[in-house]
Order: sequence, then C-alpha cells, then structure tokens
Amino acid sequence: MSDQYKQIYDGVMEGNQAAVQDGVNAALEAGLGAEEILNQGMISAMTEVGRLFEEGEYFVPEMLIAARAMQAGLTILRPALAAADVQPKGRVAIGTVKGDLHDIGKNLVAMMLEGAGYDVLDLGVDVAPEKYLEVVQNESVDVIALSALLTTTMPSMKETLKVLIDAGVRDQIKVIVGGAPVTDEYAQQIGADGYSPDASQAVKLANLLLAN
Repeated sequence: MSDQYKQIYDGVMEGNQAAVQDGVNAALEAGLGAEEILNQGMISAMTEVGRLFEEGEYFVPEMLIAARAMQAGLTILRPALAAADVQPKGRVAIGTVKGDLHDIGKNLVAMMLEGAGYDVLDLGVDVAPEKYLEVVQNESVDVIALSALLTTTMPSMKETLKVLIDAGVRDQIKVIVGGAPVTDEYAQQIGADGYSPDASQAVKLANLLLAN
C-alpha cells in the first residue's frame, strides 16, 4: 500500500477527517488514479470498519466517525471520479418512512453504502410511499432502502411496497428494510427483497442483491 493510500486508510479507521483529506489531495497530486484511491484507501477501510463492528470491536460512534472521515475525502475525490467516468456499484435511494423522524440509523447506512462505492440518494425522514415511487420512476435507482425506528411506522413499509406494485414498477428495483423493530420475518411478510439488522450488513445485502 502506497503512503498516500495508507494515510487515507488510517485516517478513515481513526476518524481523522483532515488526514483523509490530505491523503486524497496528495494521492491526486501524485497522479494516482481516482478509482484506485477510492478502492484502496476508502472502500478497503470502510470494509474493515464493518468487520470490526460485526466483531464487537467498533460500535456505532466509531462507525459514524469513520464514515464522516471517509465522506470528507470523498468530497474531494468525487470530481476526479466523475472525470475518470468511474461508475458506482449501483444507486440506492434511502429514507426513513412516513411518520418517522429518526435519522441516525438511516444516515449511518447511507454513509456505509457510499463508503462501499454506491451512489446514494438520501430522501431524508418522513418519506411518503409516493415519494419512493417518484424516485423509482425518475431517478434510475437500483435499490430502495426503507428505515423505521417505530413499530407504529412499520406499516408504511408495507404501504410503500404496495404503491410500487400498483404502479407496476416493483420488479424494476430491489427493496431492503431495516430499523430497530424490523425483523427478517417482517421483511418477508411484506415482500421486501431483504432485511439488514445494521449498516454493515446493509452493504453486504446490497452487494448480494445486485450481484444476482
């Protein structure tokens, strides 16, 4: 691993935004490819962050800090990625469902997906089923990610799927769900393509669904 990649990697792991930004700038100035910087510096680090989270060595605060450091570097790298015509793994539209204003979990999933190489469209909180439909019809997304932290808002997930089915676009995209009260059983019950218990697993789920 080159010094620049290592600086980016270590900066992400430590949540050091300035180190990541400096590393990205140095790598670009050295003529290193944007895609390699993304893969070897950022995605590899976020993959390790996810592994450490799953093993109980990292917790939500560490994941958030690492993801924010990654995003700081990605802000600098994004124009170079566009100039090099580097294509994302896929496009994910994510939001907290109608009636639910919680966003920490949703934000973390969004950042982890972005750190894994996805283009993420964050729809925010209190997102109506019709908004998801509008996005599917107009934004060329591959995955819709629905988050809910309240049992009282979980039915909005089912309603969103119904709206997509009624509009005839359900088979165009994958739908994944998550949030504290959500279960794999509920995901199957409402016809979602998958359920993730946390942000790290959400990345693996998206990878799996888009590989098929």
